[in-house]
Amino acid sequence: MIAKNELTIFEPIDKNKVKTQIYEIRGMRVMLDKDIAAYFGVDTGAMNRAMKRNIKRFPEEFCFQITRDEYHEILRCQTGILELEQGKYSKYLPYVYTEHGVSMLTSVLHTDRAIEAGIIIVKVFVEVAHYIRQNTPMIPYEELKLLQHKQEQLSERVQNVEEKMVSKDELSDFMKLFDTGIDSDEILILDGEPFKADLAYQKIYEKAEKSVIVIDDYIGLKTLRHLAHTKNGVQITIISDNKGKTPLKLLEYSDFQAEYQDVKIKFIASSNRIHDRYIAVDFGRKTEKLYHCGASSKDAGRRITTIMEIKGVADYKNTLESLLLNKELVLS
Repeated sequence: MIAKNELTIFEPIDKNKVKTQIYEIRGMRVMLDKDIAAYFGVDTGAMNRAMKRNIKRFPEEFCFQITRDEYHEILRCQTGILELEQGKYSKYLPYVYTEHGVSMLTSVLHTDRAIEAGIIIVKVFVEVAHYIRQNTPMIPYEELKLLQHKQEQLSERVQNVEEKMVSKDELSDFMKLFDTGIDSDEILILDGEPFKADLAYQKIYEKAEKSVIVIDDYIGLKTLRHLAHTKNGVQITIISDNKGKTPLKLLEYSDFQAEYQDVKIKFIASSNRIHDRYIAVDFGRKTEKLYHCGASSKDAGRRITTIMEIKGVADYKNTLESLLLNKELVLS
């Protein structure tokens, strides 16, 4: 039985080890991107790309790229490691994150592992700040008050994150489908908290073996980010008139292609023929599935949304085939 606010740790995190991975650079305590990514269970590059996509959330006091001299100094602090010129980071200099940056990463990545590991890492930052305050009595009074204020802010941030977490025992059987995959006829997304609409769409796209067809007049960058979770080689088609106040731009799609070179998308105009939103997975194959979506993927999660699997896929065959014959959609 897991009590409310109790953390479910995928792998034990040694807090003492985390303390050794906190360095002081430019007057701030920071951790290297690779160390944070290891605890979060994600690729370092993917984590930094998520940061860059949300760059407005990461001012310099949250995250910055260190210089070669600064990284060399970090390596000097690590016993027996001087690999700067031996290729370990020869292609790029790492980013570092302050305690605020680590906390913000959990909101950007919003996976269970990232949230749980992030809470522990932030707590270690707090403990380090507390240790310094207790063992450095010569710190000027104003600086001491500033450290205390930062510690209080971090404690409040940790408490807020923990309060928003929900234990698995609190979930209904219906909602537990998020732990086991999308196997239910209906998927309910409640205002984006605590169930993320992104997870639902990503898991649908991950099921595809050969093709994905998205029918939605309103598409955006979020639509593309969901589709990035398809397997290599899956053919992706978006049928849309690209409406809305913020339609997908050609420049945005070009940036997406540059980052996800293996994901190829064909755009077809819906020609004002559609109203509802659908996702067809492996259309025309024995494993085909068709989903009716209550909201566009770029907006799902803002309000209560339902995604329902349609059993009579054959009834939609002629409609889908005719839509696929429409003219190409040209992004502007």
